[in-house]
Amino acid sequence: MLDIFKFKKDSQKEFVLDINKIPAHIAIIMDGNGRWAKKRKLPRSMGHKAGVETIRKIVKESKRLGVGYLTLYAFSTENWKRPKDELSTLMQLLVLYLKKEVDELNKNGVKINVLGDISKFPIECQNELKRAVKITSENVDINLNLALNYGGRDELVRAVKLIANDLEKQKIKNEDINEELISNYIYTKGMPDPDLIIRPSGEKRLSNFLLWQCAYSEFWYSDIAWPDFTKEDLQKAIFDYQNRDRRFGGIK
Repeated sequence: MLDIFKFKKDSQKEFVLDINKIPAHIAIIMDGNGRWAKKRKLPRSMGHKAGVETIRKIVKESKRLGVGYLTLYAFSTENWKRPKDELSTLMQLLVLYLKKEVDELNKNGVKINVLGDISKFPIECQNELKRAVKITSENVDINLNLALNYGGRDELVRAVKLIANDLEKQKIKNEDINEELISNYIYTKGMPDPDLIIRPSGEKRLSNFLLWQCAYSEFWYSDIAWPDFTKEDLQKAIFDYQNRDRRFGGIK
């Protein structure tokens, strides 16, 4: 068992995390940066900067708890609709985060993976991402998946095109197509599906995130904006997950 953590819901309650039931893969929709800033009468850019600090804490805590895969929804295919100045801020923050954190992440055994099509990103962003992936490629302690210019539907369209291309080249046959094969054509190839998907900020929807992979994921929602999300909140989500009855469509 891990340490006992106390939290207050309706009343004070103690809980203990079971080290043997830590989710292998946790995915987080990092939501609420803009609303966090607006509530404090700050520019949206300050919310995004505060959100970056939360990433640092959650990655560290996820590794400590023994999470094997942590996927962060950082920029969706729909986020291009945002104002140009906000997009510029997001790209700058990504570059700064990677430049500042990659050596520390590498030192701590974090392997960085990118989910999504980053070809539309500024060259500097692309180069920093490729550099971070290369530097951390041999690490095995925890996989940090950054979902960038990612969309679940876009991922499936890409997979269909790749499968069609391989069919045309006769690399595969029609009868080869099944769930396992499709899973080998998506960004998370070789990774377990997320056990737990967390969305802070009060919204209760997937927003085009990991549509294929979430078939039997557990969901955990919170009204806390992402910049205020703490390691204790992560622990609460995992505790709740550990106390659910996961049957995957069967009967126990």
